[in-house]
Amino acid sequence: MTARIGHGVTSGTFSLDGQTFDVDNNVWVVGDDEECVVIDAPHSVPGVLAVVAGRRVRAVLLTHAHDDHVRVAPELAAATGAPLLLHPADEVLWRLVHPGLPLPGPLADGQEIAVAGTVLRVLHTPGHSPGAVCLYAPELGCVFTGDTLFQGGPGATGRSYSDHDTILASIRSRLFPLPPETVVHTGHGPNTTIGAERT
Repeated sequence: MTARIGHGVTSGTFSLDGQTFDVDNNVWVVGDDEECVVIDAPHSVPGVLAVVAGRRVRAVLLTHAHDDHVRVAPELAAATGAPLLLHPADEVLWRLVHPGLPLPGPLADGQEIAVAGTVLRVLHTPGHSPGAVCLYAPELGCVFTGDTLFQGGPGATGRSYSDHDTILASIRSRLFPLPPETVVHTGHGPNTTIGAERT
């Protein structure tokens, strides 16, 4: 089976620094008819499972630990039996959302996650959060950027544990070298391409 990308949208809130905002999050699932990985765990376990569509979930890959991306992660892990994986530099944010729960397993820069005959390569891209990562799928011609890069520019850096100069450096050094035709699948909103965002 050839790996393909599934997509859905779930709605909820994002809260940090005493403020709460309504947000719509993309749900991305990469796999074939038998197995898949899920990227992030936003808002609704049934919403994520609708995209999974009964397949075996090999892992839930968390691009970062803001609450709108990890709030239902423990419940999703329990429902699927899949491990949660997160870059350890986001421990502080994970503990804000899930105090007392174990940390997910580690994601490391350069790590490769194999699923359905293809590979997702972890790119550590701090800035939006200390442990933010993007997941590059060269054979699928795309990168899943979480909240690091959107159509029109970088992710927000106005909250605790984020830094504008750091996110710009991450985008320039880790994402802009990718082929210009690489499709950017974001954590919120529409797709773009690396070439479009370089200009």
